[in-house]
Amino acid sequence: MQVDNKLLDDLARVAAGAAGAVTGIRDEVEAQMRQRMERLLARMDVVSREEFEVVRELAANARREQEALALKVADLERRLSGFGGSAPRKSAPPATKKTTATKARKPAKKSAAESGDNKPD
Repeated sequence: MQVDNKLLDDLARVAAGAAGAVTGIRDEVEAQMRQRMERLLARMDVVSREEFEVVRELAANARREQEALALKVADLERRLSGFGGSAPRKSAPPATKKTTATKARKPAKKSAAESGDNKPD
């Protein structure tokens, strides 16, 4: 029986060595795959998680500010409508339009009078 125990002990040592070798090979394969993935991601110019989180926070802040400004504009428009209707127009006042129209007609009459078309012969 002594021989059998020695044989089993040797088999157990070989199995343990094989398991250690397999574990070492697995670790080496994982390290190689990790390096290849990092090189691939570096070539693809992918952003890091930290950069993504910073940009996401900036976008969220911009959205909140935009919504606050939209509410403020709506409130101002509501207040403005309470003062007699619509917002003031950006066109020229009626008096200015009348003055330009009058100036445009006068030279036409002078030139017709100067030409003598209205004078009897």
